[in-house]
Amino acid sequence: MLYYLFEWLEKFDWTGAGVFQYITFRALAAIIISLTISVVFGGRIIKYLQRMQVGETVRDLGLDGQKEKQGTPTMGGIIIILSILVPCLLLAKLDNIYIILMIIATVWMGTIGFLDDYIKVFKKDKEGLQGRFKILGQVGLGLLVGLVMYMSDEIVVEVSASGDKKISEYEVVEYKKKAIGDGLDTVLMANVKTTLTNVPFLKGNNFDYADILPFNNSQRVGWIIFILLTIFIITAVSNAANLTDGIDGLAAGTSAIIGATLGIFAYVSSNTIFSEYLKILYLPGTEELVIFIACFLGGCIGFLWHNSFPARVFMGDTGSLAIGGIIGALAILLRKELLIPIFCGIFLVENLSVMLQVGYFKYTKRKYGEGRRIFKMSPLHHHYQKLGMHESKIVTRFWIVGILLAVLAIITLKIR
Repeated sequence: MLYYLFEWLEKFDWTGAGVFQYITFRALAAIIISLTISVVFGGRIIKYLQRMQVGETVRDLGLDGQKEKQGTPTMGGIIIILSILVPCLLLAKLDNIYIILMIIATVWMGTIGFLDDYIKVFKKDKEGLQGRFKILGQVGLGLLVGLVMYMSDEIVVEVSASGDKKISEYEVVEYKKKAIGDGLDTVLMANVKTTLTNVPFLKGNNFDYADILPFNNSQRVGWIIFILLTIFIITAVSNAANLTDGIDGLAAGTSAIIGATLGIFAYVSSNTIFSEYLKILYLPGTEELVIFIACFLGGCIGFLWHNSFPARVFMGDTGSLAIGGIIGALAILLRKELLIPIFCGIFLVENLSVMLQVGYFKYTKRKYGEGRRIFKMSPLHHHYQKLGMHESKIVTRFWIVGILLAVLAIITLKIR
């Protein structure tokens, strides 16, 4: 909203109004506002949750310090969601299709998580929202994101209209001339709707899902594969974030690192100079995602003010499902979903540890009559707790690994 106000003031040569045209200014302002909301107003929300007796019911898993967490307010994900939405509504272009999708994704997944927490806390049902309804909500969001990317003329990729041999197969939204070098020469470019995505190690850093299909003119059918992948990614990442939220500060800190990585991806993908230099897809309009990611980053870091050990509040499914859905949707919109195993490596390992533990236990029980375990406990962070490691040390080391994975993901931009 402020963007449009200052855009209007700029017409009257109002001093300073032009700064709102700069992505960097609005992104920094978004982080400041988001941090302020999460730190200052977050404390008030925690006090309100305490008055409402929205306390966490902790199962006895035999972990050190577990009983002390009993009664700690949950549903703190409300703090993160407000810290994202308020500055985003103030500073982003609200008619941008990417921003609209991310606001919907935040509210959508936040609502599912809120319902789950509400049933656990107020209805005293430890199971919360039934699993099939959670999955249905996640699949619904993935379907929405995939269909909008397929149908919207605002979600496009810029390709060369003369150099790309597949231009005839794409649905061209717009042709335009682009200056090269010193600006004396121009080339014809086209904004197209396509299933192209970025991936390192392949020629040109690009991969088209339609190429999986063994016939010509497969672009339209290729969207089916893309939409199914979108559903899978959003479902998988949101569940993985939910599993990672098991000890103080782990999910919020890891998500902040992932958010910073996605912010870099958004900035370079929306900049013609950087995208050309790095030989990655130029995605017009995604510059506004830098603003959204700045809000997300500020919200996660600010939440750590209250959630770091010993936590004053837990994010609950309200927060974990929301941040997982946000990360999955951002990766898809930025065409970086194939890098998720790298920059979301912590989420991936946590998820795999549960799958391996459950699968191996069932297999050994069927074969030997007694279930055996790979880890002392899953998800993986509980395994280290069982080994006697303090949760603060576990969280810090997981953050360090997360930073290393983030740097590795960014380095892939130069691998081609």
